[in-house]
Amino acid sequence: MMRILALLSAFPVGSSAFAFYAGDRGAFSPHAVSTLKRTTSLSAADVETDTPAKKIIKVGVIGCGRIGLVHLGAITKAPGVKVVNISNPTVSKAEAAALKYNVARFSSDAIDVITDPEVDAVWICSPSSYHAEQIKACAANGKDVFCEKPIATDLAETIEAINACNDAKVKLMIGLQRRFDANFLRVQQALEADEIGTPIMIKLCSRDPSPPPFEYVKGGGGIFADMAVHDLDMSRFLAGADPIEILAIGSCHIDKSIEVLEDAEAYDTASCLVRYPNGVQAHIDVCRQSSYGYDQRAEVLGTKGMIATDNVYPNTAKIFRSDFTGNADMPYDFFLARYNEAYVTETIAFCESLVNDTPVPCTGVDGLVALVMSLAAGKSAKENRWVKFSEITEEVYCASPTSCSLLSEMADLPDEFKPVSAPGDLLTPAVL
Repeated sequence: MMRILALLSAFPVGSSAFAFYAGDRGAFSPHAVSTLKRTTSLSAADVETDTPAKKIIKVGVIGCGRIGLVHLGAITKAPGVKVVNISNPTVSKAEAAALKYNVARFSSDAIDVITDPEVDAVWICSPSSYHAEQIKACAANGKDVFCEKPIATDLAETIEAINACNDAKVKLMIGLQRRFDANFLRVQQALEADEIGTPIMIKLCSRDPSPPPFEYVKGGGGIFADMAVHDLDMSRFLAGADPIEILAIGSCHIDKSIEVLEDAEAYDTASCLVRYPNGVQAHIDVCRQSSYGYDQRAEVLGTKGMIATDNVYPNTAKIFRSDFTGNADMPYDFFLARYNEAYVTETIAFCESLVNDTPVPCTGVDGLVALVMSLAAGKSAKENRWVKFSEITEEVYCASPTSCSLLSEMADLPDEFKPVSAPGDLLTPAVL
C-alpha cells in the first residue's frame, strides 16, 4: 500500500498560526490506494514463521443501523481483529447484533464502548450529528477511530475533531467508500500506470433511484454536502492533485416540497465544474432521482485514450427480443447493495492498518478537504460565481488546535488572525 503523505507540522508554541509541510503532491493532495487488495488474508509465511504472534486488536462499534451492521460483518471476517463491545440507542438492535456476531458486550450508550478499557479502536457508525463529539471522546480515551463521513457538517468542528486525534496520537480513518470500489479503483490504477496518458477531463455522475424524504434533506447541508461530496472527493482522488476552484449550479425538478428549504437544501439536481492544475477539468452531475436505477459512472479522457466505468447490475443476464435488447434487470437500486463490497474492503483496510500499525488509506485530511469542496460548491451555487477553495478555509480561526470558530460567528476579528489558504494548514501532525 502506498505510503500515506506525511502531514502537517506542529502547532508552534506561543503562536496562533499553524504551519504545514507536505510532500511533492501538494498541500492537501489525495492519497492513492492503488495497491489496495480487494480481499486480504494472512499469508502462509505470516503463520508459519517463529516470530511472535501479532496482538489481537479489540474493537467496538457505535451504531447498529444499516451501515453499522455492514462494518460489523466485515470486521468479524478480518484477521487479527475482534469485536468486543457494541452500542445502539435502541438497545434491542445492539443485543440482536451482539447475538448474531458473537459480541461479548452491548449497550445503549456509545460512551460505554468508548471508555471500555479492553477496546483498542472504535468504529463510529452513528448519525452524522454525533460524529465529531464521539471522535473527540475516542481521542481523549486513546482509541483509534474509523468514522463514517462526514466528520461533521461544521468546518470548525471538523478541524477540532481531527486535531483531537492528531494530538492524542491515535489513528483516524474516514469512510469515503467509493475510493475502495473496484470500478473507481481500476480507473485510478489506470491513471497511475499511465495507461491513457495524461488526464485531460474527468466526468462523474451520481443519480439516486428515488429522492430521500423531506426530513432527511432538511438540515443535511444540501445536495453538495450529503450527495455530491462523494463525487467531489472522487474527482480529487482521480486527478491526483489539489483542486483550485469550483463553479456549481443547482435546481429543483423532482421533489418540489424541498424548495422551501434554504440554499443547497432546495436543490435535487446539481452540476459542478472543478478546475485542477495543468488545465485538468472535472465535470460532475448529481440528481436525487433516476428512473432506471442507481446510476454511478466515471470517465477519464487522457492524451492516449479513455477509461470509463459502467453501472453495476445484480447479474450479467441480457434479454434479446425483436423489440428489446439489453440487461434483463435494472442496476442496483440501493447504495448498500451497490457499494457493499467497497464498504467491506475499506473496513478490512482499516483493520490491516490497526494490526500492522501502518498509515490509514483515507485520512482526516481527506475528510476535511471533501467538506471544504462541498462547502465551496454551495457557496458557488448561491453566489453564481467561481469560488476558490481557499476562500472556505480562510473563514476559520483557530485559537488552538482544538478550539476553532467560523469568522461569521465571531463578534470581533482577533488581532492575531491570519487567513489560512490550505485545509492542511489548520491541522496538527497526524499519526502515521
